[in-house]
Amino acid sequence: MHVNSHALRMSKWGRVMAVRRRAEKMEENRARLISAARKAFAEKGYAGASMDELTAAVGLTRGALYHNFGDKEGLLAAVVDQIDAEMAARAQRIAAAAATEWEGLLAEGEAYIEMALEPEVQRIVLLDGPAVLGDPSQWPSQNACLQTTRRTLDRLIAQGILKPVDPEAAAWLLNGAALNAALWIAASPSPPQALPKAIEAFRHLAEGFRAEAAPARPV
Repeated sequence: MHVNSHALRMSKWGRVMAVRRRAEKMEENRARLISAARKAFAEKGYAGASMDELTAAVGLTRGALYHNFGDKEGLLAAVVDQIDAEMAARAQRIAAAAATEWEGLLAEGEAYIEMALEPEVQRIVLLDGPAVLGDPSQWPSQNACLQTTRRTLDRLIAQGILKPVDPEAAAWLLNGAALNAALWIAASPSPPQALPKAIEAFRHLAEGFRAEAAPARPV
């Protein structure tokens, strides 16, 4: 009985380890595919990227792609989510370094807008992403940003720094302004020239929420 019980425990442990190894392998394959797709989409665009070339480049098959992402569109969604989440994290780090939470809120929005000049962000997130995946405001990464902004606005309203507006409505407007400014810059014939105009307009919009609206800072 003791031997059989030990053997059963070892067998169960072996199955658990096998499942864990399969999960780790799947996660590794997923990361490799996202990395390869990110490079391909940035260089060739969504339409021009070949899934056969992409999978072959990382030693995987189309079956691995379909298993992890469903199809090419699902792979793009994963790439966009990764880049957009990185953009939000970078913008939040910039916000955290600001002197006040209000200045941080402005800096976060402006940082996101400025990223529209980066070729990878421009092509994948701001051009191909909306064209293939639809309304960016509905992406999971954008929803996470929205909730972060709302919590910041809740605190600023409670402190009397902002007017007593509905924080959810204000969060949608501010986040939407930053997102649409970035989209406009990416689609502009001259993104570098569009950038200062977009930031100036964003600042004027944001300053309107101040309890005592101050003049927008010069660009």
